[in-house]
Amino acid sequence: MALGAVTSSVSTFTLTSAYQDYHCNEVLQRHYNHTGKLEQNRYRDGLKPESIACLFICLLIVVENSVVLMAIWKNKKFHMPMYYLLGNLTLSDLLAGFTYMLNIVLSGPNTLKLTPLLWFLREGGVFITLSASVISLLAIAIERYFTMLNTKPYHRAKRNRMFALIAASWALSLLLGALPIMGWNCLHDLEWCSTVLPLYAKSYIFFCVFVFLTVLLAIVLLYARIFHFVKSNTQNPSCVQRKPYGHRSLKYMALLKTVTIVVGVFIVCWMPLFVLLLMDFVCPVKTCPVLFKAEYFLGVAMFNSLINPIIYTLTSRDMRRAILKLLCRRCLMTKDGRVRKIGVRISFTKTDVNPQGLETTISSGNGITLPIKSIYPKLKLSVIT
Repeated sequence: MALGAVTSSVSTFTLTSAYQDYHCNEVLQRHYNHTGKLEQNRYRDGLKPESIACLFICLLIVVENSVVLMAIWKNKKFHMPMYYLLGNLTLSDLLAGFTYMLNIVLSGPNTLKLTPLLWFLREGGVFITLSASVISLLAIAIERYFTMLNTKPYHRAKRNRMFALIAASWALSLLLGALPIMGWNCLHDLEWCSTVLPLYAKSYIFFCVFVFLTVLLAIVLLYARIFHFVKSNTQNPSCVQRKPYGHRSLKYMALLKTVTIVVGVFIVCWMPLFVLLLMDFVCPVKTCPVLFKAEYFLGVAMFNSLINPIIYTLTSRDMRRAILKLLCRRCLMTKDGRVRKIGVRISFTKTDVNPQGLETTISSGNGITLPIKSIYPKLKLSVIT
């Protein structure tokens, strides 16, 4: 009976202490002072020019990914599992831009005004959106792999798998981002605190990097298997003669090209930050000056969310037409939904020489032809609108 009472009192004291630590601003300042970050002037001045530039980039990220999401939502051609998964990746990029923006606004002198709870929420949002981006890439790779293995697609099975992959990606992302606020932190162990993120335990930082690198390795292996499968079937004469299968393989190859470029850009943008976080795990406190420049590495990583919508537009003709139709429907689209052709048509024709010289005509495409005298053969230009 007495033992139970003691255990209950200890648990109550632990919860009360944890609650006080999460709402005590002095705890955050103590951790920042331990890592040496308070020795920098960055927490005394306001937003720096590079921070303002990052805010502008974040705004572009939100706008670009919003346009892509709207294009996927309004175009019925994109209402299929593959594009829903791409939309999920776009949504994670959009939220990443929003969380980056909040992170920048609450950084600098505002950092020292936060409680540990608000600090965990600020950084946790970035980790959740980063995790969602990585796991969304894995979900797309898994969907492509199972689609290529099944020569007879079943729409209902694909939709169920798609919803399961999206739900699992966000559930795992929320879990990974919430681990520090659930207790995996260094509030009571300064020696194991991260320098880049002073309230995070080094073990948690290493775990996150390990998870991200493992997921990226799985993505690369899945795409290698998919490329090998598609290449072997397209080179097989019996498969090439099956037009529906061959057309579907070519279509998947085009989609794979887009997603592979997205994965490559993700690796290029995020690998410097992953290397920095691994250095943070290895380096003792105040021994690696590069760790105090983490905002520049995060800035490079931010470009990933900015570049992804550009990749969709440049590599997918259907996506490009959908975005053009969304942005400028009246000036770029015809009544039947096709992209209006804008250009100059030039043709040369022979004419007889007259005393005033040779004749050139310019047509504006609306039935008006203007003659122009020239010493060259007859040149006819038509501006197509």
